[in-house]
Amino acid sequence: MREPQLASRLRLAVVRLNRKLRAQRTDQNVSLTQLAALSTLHKCGALTPGKLAAKEGVQPPSMTRVIAALEDMGYVERSAHPTDGRQSIVALTSSGTAFVEEMISVREAWLDRKLAELSGDEREVLARAAELIDRMAGNE
Repeated sequence: MREPQLASRLRLAVVRLNRKLRAQRTDQNVSLTQLAALSTLHKCGALTPGKLAAKEGVQPPSMTRVIAALEDMGYVERSAHPTDGRQSIVALTSSGTAFVEEMISVREAWLDRKLAELSGDEREVLARAAELIDRMAGNE
């Protein structure tokens, strides 16, 4: 198979799988942008709004709006930066952590059901593919 064909097929497969996983949401009131910010805080821990914006690839004013909405939902809280009075630190609340962990659980349950439909050999291929995709994405 020519590499451009493989690249195209892989890109489409990843996009479709991501779309299906994103559809496994228990709360439609949380936008995908808000969910991404919550997931980043869950993975990375507390961050300044600027660092969170940078990790999410959005402008700080946009992230400020996302943080404000998540604060209103009770999923994040801001606290004073320990060394820079001009900044704040954003962290998940216990409700925010529970929400993210529930979303992860729901998505993994869906994926587990789909994996159970495959043969053992197919699951082995996907296990190897997951390692390769992680390496390609720089998550070695």
